[in-house]
Amino acid sequence: MTIRLNARLATIALSAALTAAALPVMAQVMVGGAPMLASKDIIDNAVNSKDHTTLVAAVKAAGLVETLKGPGPFTVFAPTNAAFSALPAGTVDTLLKPESKPTLTKVLTYHVVAGKWDAAALSKMIADGKGMASIKTVAGGTLTAKASGKTIMLTDEKGGTANVTIADVYQSNGVIHVVDKVLLPN
Repeated sequence: MTIRLNARLATIALSAALTAAALPVMAQVMVGGAPMLASKDIIDNAVNSKDHTTLVAAVKAAGLVETLKGPGPFTVFAPTNAAFSALPAGTVDTLLKPESKPTLTKVLTYHVVAGKWDAAALSKMIADGKGMASIKTVAGGTLTAKASGKTIMLTDEKGGTANVTIADVYQSNGVIHVVDKVLLPN
């Protein structure tokens, strides 16, 4: 009895130690110069990234903060400031105007997928789809995912392509994949 109890306690201790050791590894993902902590939600992490200030401003302007702080889970393809800067001149300023809120909301929710789809899950979908996967967004549109080597590429409904530059940024309510282009719905 004592041997079994000691073995069980040793197993529990080992499991706890391995879990504790794994948490800092997950917490060490850096985005925009800031650590992305798996214990924080999508918004609480995004506001710390210097590379996502435009995205955060857009999420606030669209009134999506509370949604993305919700339980989810969500998968967010998060465009960087450089991705927004690559849009035609004046596009971001126009989208941030109060009268553009419906359009801004559609663009932003086109970057969100219900569920927690990490790179392994996306890669499996692509493999199962013989090199291509259709992903339904919260906006109701479709993204097409393909792989080029280990890079996941997303094609929007207008034919634009974004590359996942940082995958698997785990959040308490989902996962973020940083992308290098803004994806546009029809």
